[in-house]
Parts: sequence; C-alpha cells; structure tokens
Amino acid sequence: MKAPRWLPLPLGLGIGLLGGLGYGIAATPQYAATSYVMVVPDHADSPTALGFAQAYGRVVTGSAVLAGAQAAAGAPADRLRGHVQAQTSPDAPMISVTGTASSGAAAARYANAVARSLTATGNRTAPSTGVRLLVLSPASAPASPASPSAALSAAVGASAGGLLGALVLLVRPAPRREDTDAPAAVPSPSHALATRETV
Repeated sequence: MKAPRWLPLPLGLGIGLLGGLGYGIAATPQYAATSYVMVVPDHADSPTALGFAQAYGRVVTGSAVLAGAQAAAGAPADRLRGHVQAQTSPDAPMISVTGTASSGAAAARYANAVARSLTATGNRTAPSTGVRLLVLSPASAPASPASPSAALSAAVGASAGGLLGALVLLVRPAPRREDTDAPAAVPSPSHALATRETV
C-alpha cells in the first residue's frame, strides 16, 4: 500500500514538535541582567559625550576592561568575553552592559563587574577626554530566564517542521494517473488490410 501523498506534512510537524520540545527541556536556561553606564560631560559638550559613549561601547569586551573585571566577576577574562555584550544609543550618551549566565546572580555579577571596570578605565583618562563615566543603574538578578520556554521551543520546532513538510509536498512530482478506461487502440488501415489478406 502506497503512503498517502500528504504524509510529509504531519510527519514534519511531529518531528519538529518533538525536536523543539526536546531542545527546550534539555537546554540550560540562560539569564540576562543589564547595567547602564552614563557618559557625563565634564568640560566637554553633549555631542562630544555622545561620541565618547559610542567609542567606549566598542571597548567593553576589550582586554583592558575585562582584565579589570575578572576579579569582581569571579571568572577569567576569556569566559567573560563570551558572556557580556554592550549596546549604545544613537541619541543618548549611555552604554548598556548585559551579562548572561545560567543563573540570575551570575548574570548580574558579570554585568556589574564589567560596568564598573569600564567606568574606572574611562575615568582614568577623564582629564584628557573631558568626560566622566558613572554607573547609572546597576544590574539586578532577574527572576526568570531570558531563554525561550519549552512550549515556545516546541511551537517553533513544529512551525519549522510543518514548513519543511509543505516544501516537500511542493517539490514532489505528481503521481501518474493510469487511465484504465482508455478506449482500445484502433488498428491502422494498413494493419487491417494485412490482416484481411492473410485470411
């Protein structure tokens, strides 16, 4: 018995659902905590402070900043580099430092350690830059993880599997339909004449 043509669609949905659910259950939850650093003009104007905020945002994961943060973070600089990221705003002289970890306390500790190290690094050159850095809002340990839940992972997996199943249906060639009711072939005149002569 041949499998029905529409079988890839429910098969893809089921495989995607199970795969997404398995990933959501097995994956370690990741927490994210963010600390905010403000660049304050000392004897400089606001556009200058905004420009320095963009510059300092690019050195958050640099060796000097991470080396100064590893003692407070309780993690080596190489590990911190993979668990910390920074973003800057085009409108405000502010830098967000986000730490990620398998626990909320560790994520907040990473973010605060790097933010304080960045502030200390920037303030050492404040006399020449004309701007100072300060931690405007330290990170606090989040109560819930930032990684997707098992239900969301299952939904995403089912959607992806259903899409692949639909694509398989589209690219599969249509089955040939054998017409059993086709009329018998009519012999050609030459064939009919040859048959009559042999008789």
